[in-house]
Amino acid sequence: MSGNDRIIDGEGLKRLFYSGAMNLKANAKEVNDLNVFPIPDGDTGENMYLTIKGGVDEIEGLENGTVSAVSESFARGMLFNARGNSGVILSQLFFGLSEGLKDRDTVTLKDFAHALKQGVKRAYGAVAEPVEGTILTVARESAESVNSALNEDTTAGEFFKEMLNEMKKSLEHTPELLDALKEAGVIDSGGAGLVYIIEGFYKAIIGDDAFGEIAITSDGAKKAIDLTKFNENSVMEYGYCTEFLLQLQHSKTDISAFSVKALIEFLGTVGDSIVAFLTGTVVKVHVHTLEPWKVLKHCQQFGEFLTIKIENMTLQHNETERGSTVSEMNKKVKKARRKYAVVTVATGQGLINTFKEIGADYVISGGQTNNPSSEDFITAFDSVNADYIFVLPNNSNIVLTAKQAAAMYKDSDIRVVESKSIGEGYSALSMLDYESDNPDEIFNNLSEDMKSSVTGMLTKAVRTTTVNGVSVNKDDYIGFTNKTMLVSTPEKMESVYSLTEKLIDDEKAFLIVAYGKGATKNERAAYSAFVRKEFSQIELYEIDGEQDVYDFILIVE
Repeated sequence: MSGNDRIIDGEGLKRLFYSGAMNLKANAKEVNDLNVFPIPDGDTGENMYLTIKGGVDEIEGLENGTVSAVSESFARGMLFNARGNSGVILSQLFFGLSEGLKDRDTVTLKDFAHALKQGVKRAYGAVAEPVEGTILTVARESAESVNSALNEDTTAGEFFKEMLNEMKKSLEHTPELLDALKEAGVIDSGGAGLVYIIEGFYKAIIGDDAFGEIAITSDGAKKAIDLTKFNENSVMEYGYCTEFLLQLQHSKTDISAFSVKALIEFLGTVGDSIVAFLTGTVVKVHVHTLEPWKVLKHCQQFGEFLTIKIENMTLQHNETERGSTVSEMNKKVKKARRKYAVVTVATGQGLINTFKEIGADYVISGGQTNNPSSEDFITAFDSVNADYIFVLPNNSNIVLTAKQAAAMYKDSDIRVVESKSIGEGYSALSMLDYESDNPDEIFNNLSEDMKSSVTGMLTKAVRTTTVNGVSVNKDDYIGFTNKTMLVSTPEKMESVYSLTEKLIDDEKAFLIVAYGKGATKNERAAYSAFVRKEFSQIELYEIDGEQDVYDFILIVE
C-alpha cells in the first residue's frame, strides 16, 4: 500500500508487520540500554523483538490472506513467543487489534483506528495494576489521538505519521509520570520499542522500509541445510521433527468436544517430545516421530492444516533448536499423569541443578537477559503432565509471561506463585509440602513461605546514574535487592561484603550464596572466610551457581 491509500488489505498489513519488526530489530540495543537499573540485563528491546518475530514467522508463509487472517495469525505467533513484561503487553496489544479486525477482508483507516483502541483495552487488561508512564500510556495516548484526528480525507501516510508523532510526544513525557524513569534520566524502554515498531509501519507506508517487496523474510537468509549428514547409507535414528497448525472444522468434528488430552495420548503412541495445545479453534502440535504420516493422517480427521513443517532430525541433531530457551535435558517424553508438579525458572546450570534437587519437576533455563517465552512455559506444563501445576517465575519480568501461558493452557490447573527473585523461589520450593493434598493450601503456603527470604545481587554497573538516592558510577560493583540499590563501590569484594552486612540482621539464620561465573576461586574463598568470621551465628551454604550477569547471589533466610 502507498501513502495515499485509505484501505488496508492483507498484503499491506503483512508489510506493516514486517517493517515494524525489522525496524525494532535494528534499534533493539538502544531500547535495551534504556533499562532503569544500571545493570547488564537490559533486554526489553530483545524481548519485544523476539515477541514480534514470533508473529512474523507465523505469517511468513501466508499468501493472499485477508486482514483478518493476517492479524489473527500474527497475534497468535506473538502470544506464543511473548517474553518479558513489555513483550507480553505487546502481544496483548496486537491480540486486541486482531479481535478488532476479525472477519474483515480489508479495512478502512477508521476501522484500523477503532481496532487500535480495542488493542489498548486488551493490553491494559493483561496487567493487574497498570502503571502510567509505560508502554501502556504510549499506546493509549496515540490511539486516542489518531481516532480524534481521523477524517474521511486522511491518507495512510498521514494516519501513521500522526500516530508516530503522538507516540514520540507520549514517550518523551513518560519520565514525568514515573519517578523511577525521572531519577534514572531515561524514557520508558517498552514505550520506545513500540515507537520503533510504528516507525517501521510508517516507513513501509512511505516506501522507506528498505526491505523490498512483500517477499522479505523475517530474519535474513535462512541457514543452508547440510545434506551430507544423511545419505544413501544412513540409518534413520532421530526421526522427524514434525510441527503444524491444525484448523479444526465443524464439517469434520464436534469442535466443542475436541480433546487435546486424547490427541496427546495418541501422539505418545507414535512419538515423543510432544507439545499440543488449543488456541481458539486452532491446534498447535510439535512431536518427534519416525512416522510423521501417521500423525498427519490422524489429525486430518479433525480439520485441515494451516502450516506444516517436517524436518529430518539427523540434519539438525547438532544444531541448537531455533529460539529455544529450554534446556535440552527437559525435552523428554511426557511423564505419566500425576496430581501435582512444580515448574520454575533459573539461570546457570548450578542453580538449575539445585532447584531440581529441592523439588522442581521442570526447570526452564532463563532469567536476566534470557527471559523464557509463553511457549517455553507451555512446553514445561505439557512435560510435567499434572492436574495442578505450581509455577515459580523467580523474576519480576517473567511473572506476566507465566500468567499468560497459564491462561493459554487448558489441560491443567496452573497456579502462578509470583516469586520475583531466585531467593523467593528457593525459599518457597525448599518448604514445599503436598501432605495436605489441598491445592489451595499448597499454593497459599508457597506464597507465604517465599516471604521468609531476602535476595541480594551483585554485578557491575553499565552506566553512571542515581538510583534510590545512591550515586552509581559506570563500572562500579553494585549490590541491590528487589530493585532497591544498597551499595556501589569500585571494589568487588568491598561491595559484596557491604551488601551482606545490609542484608543480615539478628533474625536471619541462613545464608545461601550462589557464585556466578565472574566470581574467581580466590574471591569465593575470601567471601566464605568473611562470612564465617563476621557472622558466626549464620549457617552458610555455598552453591556453584554458574550464572551469568551476577557474580554473587545472596539468599538470606
